[in-house]
Amino acid sequence: MRDELVRRFEDFGTWTALFDRGTPVTYADLLGRIRDIRERLARHGVVPGQAVIVHGDYSLDSVATLFALYLDRNVVVPVVTLTDKTLDTLVEHCRPGHLVRTTDAGIEVEELGRPDGDSGTDLGAGAAHGRLGDEEAGLVLLSSGSTGAPKVILHSLDALVGEKLEKRARRRPNALNILMVLMFDHIGGINSLLSTLLVGGTAVLPRHRTLDEICALIERHRILVLPTSPTFLNLIMVGDYHRTYDLSSLRLITYGTEPMSDELLQRVHRTFPGVRLLQTFGTSETGIATTTSESSSSTYFRISDANVEYRIVDGELHLRSRTQFLGYLNYDDDSLTEDRWFRTGDLVEEGADGYLRIKGRAKEVINVGGEKLLPLELESVLLTSPLVEDCVVYGKPNAITGQSVCVDIKPRGELTRADLRKHVVEFLAGKVEPFKVPSKINMVGAIAMSDRLKKVRSRPGAGGE
Repeated sequence: MRDELVRRFEDFGTWTALFDRGTPVTYADLLGRIRDIRERLARHGVVPGQAVIVHGDYSLDSVATLFALYLDRNVVVPVVTLTDKTLDTLVEHCRPGHLVRTTDAGIEVEELGRPDGDSGTDLGAGAAHGRLGDEEAGLVLLSSGSTGAPKVILHSLDALVGEKLEKRARRRPNALNILMVLMFDHIGGINSLLSTLLVGGTAVLPRHRTLDEICALIERHRILVLPTSPTFLNLIMVGDYHRTYDLSSLRLITYGTEPMSDELLQRVHRTFPGVRLLQTFGTSETGIATTTSESSSSTYFRISDANVEYRIVDGELHLRSRTQFLGYLNYDDDSLTEDRWFRTGDLVEEGADGYLRIKGRAKEVINVGGEKLLPLELESVLLTSPLVEDCVVYGKPNAITGQSVCVDIKPRGELTRADLRKHVVEFLAGKVEPFKVPSKINMVGAIAMSDRLKKVRSRPGAGGE
């Protein structure tokens, strides 16, 4: 499998693999950089089987380091933002031997010494439990960790790469170019990168994920495929970036990481009428599944992946996949059933012919005196108001009802807080049940978005992640 990867890169030769800060990098250049980094890592004492943290976002060196560590059967731990808390978590549970920082000047390799004198030549708990084979490369991903320590998720990198290598390489150079909007340490980002490079495509690497830069890169590089999120798409439209920049090259927009409301999808469909819209689905634990949307204007999709099974239990989607994670290194695997189905936490409804619609996360259900509401349901209604540009619904503890419904709204046009509150109550009258009308309506200048491009729903005291 490793020989096949190298052979493909050699065959792709002068095709453009990456655009890194506007500079084209051929597959031959990438392969040369991979070899250089393998040699440098060896000189620093990095040995096969060792866990290595790669700190940095997408760049030639971060991509080359990922493949170098894969070829040497290491365990790759990509981290875009490395805080002291994250480093402590990784040192405790992954026992990394080295930290590689990718900088403007190249890579910096630091040996991570530990007071116990451990050389860090294996993955500690993960290897001890027999989760990775002796000749197998690994990948460690972190959950968002917004409430407490992030979950440390162990994958077989061999399985992820092997699944992509099974697909035949395309025959024409530069027929596929993708903008790497999703993060380097996110399963969606890793999936996009492998899906692009292992079939000879071109990955355009942003330096920053601002709306201006992303849209400018689409215009400059005539991007065909844009993987992103509903929240990011809404920000493009709200800010009129689709009018400021020429985005006419787009042929496919894939969206995931959070549910898409029907109203927002209709807005996207009207704004980009010639673009196919595809809902993707996956988790950090099970990987990204191949999907088919019912249509570009429908939030229903079908899992059409021979490597992924699904079932619905009490309204919750369960998945079992070939690229499924090998386990958590710092938590019990209580999200797995005895027969190894992963409980996604996503509530779904099933329509005709196996099409599914994501209703929301089970942990986001707002319980008002026994009556239950999913935030997406109310957001979808509010977005039909001509005075609501964007909104986020969430629950907060209430001494009488258990929880109360709250909403942050970015209004369209000039409104006072009192006018906004009055409008929301009157607009929702007769459209939703009384308990769904928010008791707290906040006017905000912007809806917060996480670095994983989804709405931030957690609030102090909200009782959710």
